[in-house]
Amino acid sequence: MAITGLGHTGFWVDDLETMRDFYTRVMGLTVTDEDDERGIVFFSSRPEEEHHEFVLQRGRTAPPGAKLTHQVSWRVDSLETIIEFHHRFRAEGIKVQQEVTHGNAIGIYFFDPEGNRNEVYLRVERDVRQPFRKSLNLDLSPEEIFAEAERLLTEGGPAYQPVQ
Repeated sequence: MAITGLGHTGFWVDDLETMRDFYTRVMGLTVTDEDDERGIVFFSSRPEEEHHEFVLQRGRTAPPGAKLTHQVSWRVDSLETIIEFHHRFRAEGIKVQQEVTHGNAIGIYFFDPEGNRNEVYLRVERDVRQPFRKSLNLDLSPEEIFAEAERLLTEGGPAYQPVQ
């Protein structure tokens, strides 16, 4: 018996409409089902394969700023998609915590409208001991970003640069 993957995750929310808008319009997820009476919305990044990977439901009881979930990480298909999110988050005024290389991934940590931390990331096919996190400039070209990520991986120094 073995776990083969994560099926879905979800958040309790205060403002379901704002959060629904964020995860559809900004993140690009598809609503696959919803129940207004129960205040629940189901989302998928690939609805033809998976009914839902993410759920929002009205009824959050924790105060704003309470740490409930460490993060939800969304895997993307290319560095160009990471760069598109970089521009989209800037245009939407989304609070970005850090744009990073993990050696085995390039990503962006950001917060949704209710302060839940998320990450969009591109898996890079290499094995790098974790935690490894260094800030990365996503205003560069894709070639320069990959070169900078490689340089940061090989330069030494502290491997983990947390952001306050």
